[in-house]
Amino acid sequence: MLCRAWDRKPQNQKEPDTNSFKHYTKPSLVLHLRGFFYIFTFMKLETIYSYFLESSGICTDTRKIEKGCLFVALRGDTFNGNTFTQQALDKGAFKVIIDDISQHKNTGETIICNNTLLLLQKLATYHRQQLNIPIIALTGSNGKTTTKEIINTVLSKKFKTTATLGNLNNHIGVPLTLLSMTKDTEIGIVEMGANHTKEIEALCEIAQPNFGYITNFGKAHIEGFGSIQGVIQGKSELYKYITKKKGMLFFNADDPVQTKLLGTYRSKVGYSKTKEDFYTLKQIDANPYVALQVAQTKITSNLIGAYNFTNICAGALIGNFFDIPLKDIKQAIEQYKPTNNRSQLITKESRQIILDAYNANPTSMLAALQHFSTIKAASKVIFLGDMFELGETAQQEHQEIVNHLSTINIDQIYLIGTLFNNTKTQAKNCHQYKTFEALKSDFKNTIPKDTTILIKGSRAMALERVVSLL
Repeated sequence: MLCRAWDRKPQNQKEPDTNSFKHYTKPSLVLHLRGFFYIFTFMKLETIYSYFLESSGICTDTRKIEKGCLFVALRGDTFNGNTFTQQALDKGAFKVIIDDISQHKNTGETIICNNTLLLLQKLATYHRQQLNIPIIALTGSNGKTTTKEIINTVLSKKFKTTATLGNLNNHIGVPLTLLSMTKDTEIGIVEMGANHTKEIEALCEIAQPNFGYITNFGKAHIEGFGSIQGVIQGKSELYKYITKKKGMLFFNADDPVQTKLLGTYRSKVGYSKTKEDFYTLKQIDANPYVALQVAQTKITSNLIGAYNFTNICAGALIGNFFDIPLKDIKQAIEQYKPTNNRSQLITKESRQIILDAYNANPTSMLAALQHFSTIKAASKVIFLGDMFELGETAQQEHQEIVNHLSTINIDQIYLIGTLFNNTKTQAKNCHQYKTFEALKSDFKNTIPKDTTILIKGSRAMALERVVSLL
């Protein structure tokens, strides 16, 4: 397979096979035709891989250049990394992979191909194959990143692990995660996100996982998936890949959808609250921190909300599968503290703030509200922001959330965003604002000091800004 290195080709020039990266390392062939130069640079993927091993690592952002890195010039709807080729070199990049012939340099500093993203993905897969280590892939509608962090914390008690940074879980993030693994990595943990069918399938082909876990199936990215059935179909592409490869699957044995999908597949281990045939964990508290019991061992986490129980269960189950002692599983879970606006507990002037503003969809928001209603507090206040990517159901889903609010005891409710602003409510304690700026200009902090506050909304709403108002 050829990595093509030209923007234009002579008429009648045979199209190369672009499904392969077989390249030549010999000098470029330069042809002059009709006033244009056509540069064909062919290089074996193995040679590019040797450059990767020689480099300090992969970089795709010139703002984060590390000396000696291999810079990959990616394109997007609003950017073209090729235009930063010289800047990357000036900042210390070892070589630059480009797909724009106008940026090519005959000095050997650039590697030119027909598609830098495809090359990045192929390089990542090749690296994964060379490492030949266990790769755990996880996806789901809610809790992916938290679950990934817990799994990583638990397995790190025994193994040298490399896990997805933050939520870099897409067609770029997954290959970058793989390429961040080194010869010292013993287990890789790869988070996979998707908002359409066939995306998880494609990410699996890149990462080639041997283990898989799906957190849940919920009302997330309905606009892309089309329906909850579309969500199930898209997320379960991980199941299909792992079963095809005869790998191992971890699952929630109390989830009837997961149980049905896995059917009679034998290479699976699950957790359950009550079923003794599976790894049994019991939730014993969630006010506000989730506490659970495994055998005779009590584990008290730093995670808020009963909805985090299954995320903890996954970490404990996988830790047990890889022979992590229970005492070390307990220590790992109790040490883990959420960051980045994910179920963080903040104390501000004796007010307890549950900051869960990293993301939101109808399933996760309802779960957060249900848990919040069970918390014991002198008074309760809620700030909710719009949920995105819900397609035609968006207004209905927001109205259902507002309807649910009328069934729980909350002192003050603040709804922020166009969708929430368009909902209907008769509640006098409910305040609606089209934008955060509108809330900010109107808000007077008369909230009592001993109040517990929930802040939740989609990432684009940036509701962590509410904290500064309190």
